[in-house]
Amino acid sequence: MRTIDLNADLGESFGRWRLGDDAAMLGVVTSANVACGFHAGDPTTLLEVCRAAAAAGVSVGAQVGYRDLAGFGRRFIDVSPDDLTADVVYQVGALDALARAAGTRVGYVKPHGALYNAIVAHEVQAAAVVEAIRLVDDTLPLVGLPGSVSLHLAAAAGLATVTEAFADRAYSPDSTLVARSEPGAVLHDADAVTARVVRLVVDGVVEAVDGSDLVVHADSVCVHGDTPGAVALATAVRRGLEDAGVRLRSFTQSR
Repeated sequence: MRTIDLNADLGESFGRWRLGDDAAMLGVVTSANVACGFHAGDPTTLLEVCRAAAAAGVSVGAQVGYRDLAGFGRRFIDVSPDDLTADVVYQVGALDALARAAGTRVGYVKPHGALYNAIVAHEVQAAAVVEAIRLVDDTLPLVGLPGSVSLHLAAAAGLATVTEAFADRAYSPDSTLVARSEPGAVLHDADAVTARVVRLVVDGVVEAVDGSDLVVHADSVCVHGDTPGAVALATAVRRGLEDAGVRLRSFTQSR
């Protein structure tokens, strides 16, 4: 039986400003990429999400990003490698303290937004992120796009790696994600997205924007929690996978 992890970005509310439905999403996904306060999230929100994740049996991951609340972490920042390493150490450590207070722990690291996309090819920043994980806890897996420089460097450093695909994002012919500034970069049709994910998980193939088929191996599939209708979309995806005979389980459970 094929097994896949279903993850979502959670904990992205800040103070009185609310984003997404974390409680509902935790009833659907198997892993939660929880913001660490740099691109989104405040301590109270993050503690609440960690508590809810622990109660739901959902794995918690640290979603580290650039220090960019105003830009929601979706703007590239040319930060020095030493500063980036320190920033990632800080974020993972802070979230792990909150997770432990909630009765769980950080089980993996997944970069957010612009940082995630940058370290697909940016070797210096990728190395800084890998070094941060190694310094904090070298048993934590790094999640990233298949073929990323970050995953190659992580594996070379002895870290576990997790390949990820995206349910609600369009792919370029080179297997990277279409920039959010481009039309059609974010997908919303639940039926189309579900069929797309089932094909990806069962056959290892996803269609790019030019109609070509890309071969993609994924250990985890992401549904963005801040997308309008995200809970309904994630629910449809999960149901479609289960109907196709796919088992949903967090990749951290096999560690």
